[in-house]
Amino acid sequence: MSLETTIPERTDHQFLSTIPGVRRFETYPLDNFHADMMETTHAVYPHNDVYGQYCTVEEYIDCPPEVVFEYMKETISLEEWTFSVRDFKPCHLPEVHEGVDKVGSGHTKIYCKTISNKDAMTVDYHCAWDQGEDLWMIYLNRIIPAELVLKKPGSVVLWTNCRHPYYLNNPYPEKAPANRLWVGDLWDWFYAGHAAEMQNLKAILEFRYKNKLPMGPNILGVRQ
Repeated sequence: MSLETTIPERTDHQFLSTIPGVRRFETYPLDNFHADMMETTHAVYPHNDVYGQYCTVEEYIDCPPEVVFEYMKETISLEEWTFSVRDFKPCHLPEVHEGVDKVGSGHTKIYCKTISNKDAMTVDYHCAWDQGEDLWMIYLNRIIPAELVLKKPGSVVLWTNCRHPYYLNNPYPEKAPANRLWVGDLWDWFYAGHAAEMQNLKAILEFRYKNKLPMGPNILGVRQ
């Protein structure tokens, strides 16, 4: 007498196939999937299709990830490698720095709270123009050992912004200087601007590391 053993499926493929938008090998024809990939792969993409809701820049930096992390976790490092953020100082809000964003007509207050996690190698800058209670502009950074992903020493830095609804309309117009542009008006240039700033970060860290200089940030009057 033989006993037949039925091994249950690890995954309920049929149930998953009933969820709109789910395409999986077991229940979606491979030819259809190939056709879908062809449909969504183009030689040229409209700017808004790529950067309309999310803006990510990435770069390889020839510098150990631990060194990159220690540098980026310091809020004042933004004074060195960003194009226009300067003059950070502690303010009345806990763990928040107040500075100036010179892009905003040269006198826009910017507030920043840096939240970092050494185990995850993340450094997130929670920012806002004009006020520091609602830090809605969030710059998400992840530092990855290049040895893991590129099989060479150094770091890969991924930096993402999401298009928060406040980019479309200033939620605190009463706090803004008169006749000043709004940061959200610059969204279409975020990729280009952030790519340039990422090149600054790369150049500064690689130069200091290669030449065995203090990694900084080196801000006059601020002791690190």
